[in-house]
Amino acid sequence: MSLKQFTTDFRELAQDSFLRSDEKYHVFLNSSDWNLFGNKDKDLVALRDILIDDYQNFKYDEGEEYKGIPTGQTYLDEDGYIKSFDLVTAEDHPGRLKYRVSNDNILISSLRLAKSPALYFEKEYLAGYVFSNGFYIYKVKEGWNKKFLLYILRTKRLKSILDNNIYRGIGISAYKDDDLKKIKIPLVSKSTQDKIVARIEPIEKRIKELKNQITPPQEVINEVFAREFKFDLKKFEELKNIKNYYLELSKFADNRDIRQSVKFHREAGAFVIDQSKKVTNKKIKHFLAEPIVLGKGVSPSNYDENGDYFYVSMANIKNWKFESEDSKLVSNEYSKKNQNKTVAKNDILIARSGEGTIGKVALIDDEDLKGIFADFTMRVRLQNYAPLFAYYYFRTEYFQYLVEVNKKGLGNNTNIFPSQIQEFPMIDVSLKNQQKIVAEIKTELDAQEEMNRKIETERNKIDEIIEKLIQHARYQPTPERFYSP
Repeated sequence: MSLKQFTTDFRELAQDSFLRSDEKYHVFLNSSDWNLFGNKDKDLVALRDILIDDYQNFKYDEGEEYKGIPTGQTYLDEDGYIKSFDLVTAEDHPGRLKYRVSNDNILISSLRLAKSPALYFEKEYLAGYVFSNGFYIYKVKEGWNKKFLLYILRTKRLKSILDNNIYRGIGISAYKDDDLKKIKIPLVSKSTQDKIVARIEPIEKRIKELKNQITPPQEVINEVFAREFKFDLKKFEELKNIKNYYLELSKFADNRDIRQSVKFHREAGAFVIDQSKKVTNKKIKHFLAEPIVLGKGVSPSNYDENGDYFYVSMANIKNWKFESEDSKLVSNEYSKKNQNKTVAKNDILIARSGEGTIGKVALIDDEDLKGIFADFTMRVRLQNYAPLFAYYYFRTEYFQYLVEVNKKGLGNNTNIFPSQIQEFPMIDVSLKNQQKIVAEIKTELDAQEEMNRKIETERNKIDEIIEKLIQHARYQPTPERFYSP
């Protein structure tokens, strides 16, 4: 593993209000281009000279329900639009969702790797939403077009700087407000900003039109399984909304853990089991090639960028597939000791912990992938069963709801275990029928992916417009020139 070196002095460390001493930050500031930057940046302006803090603490009304956007990466899409929210009350989430925003605001996520680092709202789009302290909330000073500022912040160039240099911490790392405001953008006239926005707005419109033609993968999978196996999704949704119900005491003895939680005894959960019994009398354990096992823990000393095996964590499968981009390599010594925790083609990994991730699955479809799966995931190996059919079934609303009602623990520290998963119902139809259903779902999902590629092409056009603006500025367009110490 190569060693990066740089030289600095304590005076430079002391310039930062948080006394940052991490390597990634100071290598960034001490690059050769940075030294050439000097005072030649009259055509740039720092965000601290554009943005004004605008936090409005929001008081919940007792008994009222609100659309909450908590800290997390799954609630906003790449274009800064809300795609999901939690219904919250003061009783359920005291103090969790703190801020109500207005149409005058611009929001910047404090989380590294957020799909869209910045978002804003027009007209009544914000109505009814409250946000967590995982967002910085600002107003934009006069003389600046708010949309122009957002287009700049969403470019791949600036997002790369945020994700690779400015963040602090490990795990769910974040950006500090002080660091965000040091970022510099091109200083251009208001009339030029307006012209650029006018060029980009039709592209935004096309992106919205393409998005309206997309059916989310979850809906595609649900609809096919519901049709094929007579799942009553409408009734299921109605039961999910029931919050008050009565149980006989004998019901608490129906499970070996004598579970008494409201969640475990929800009527919707019992409905899923009843509907599944009409389709199958088999369970996952009846199709296992070997017992379901948990993965292996890892320590920082086990990582090695020269290793041959990826460490497959919960974070690497949170988007329903294995993503190697943020997966670290482990040492060959570590992987040699843990060959019983490796993945193979057609393995299915299930996240067993973490709110927002628990229950998510990934199918290993790369025969050449070398990976050790994490202790907070479990490996499922099936026999006489189509892996892709099982993967799609595990993604259905029914299966995911069984995870929801069976998981154990409090707050974010919830878990589900192999002994529970193996008892879940497993659809028992012929391999021929499985392949037929897989082909239908895959054809539809491929069509949706083609639509996503068209959207990405349109997004790239926005980036190209901003890049041309940067290239015409009177400085060398390197990442370092976007930042001010």
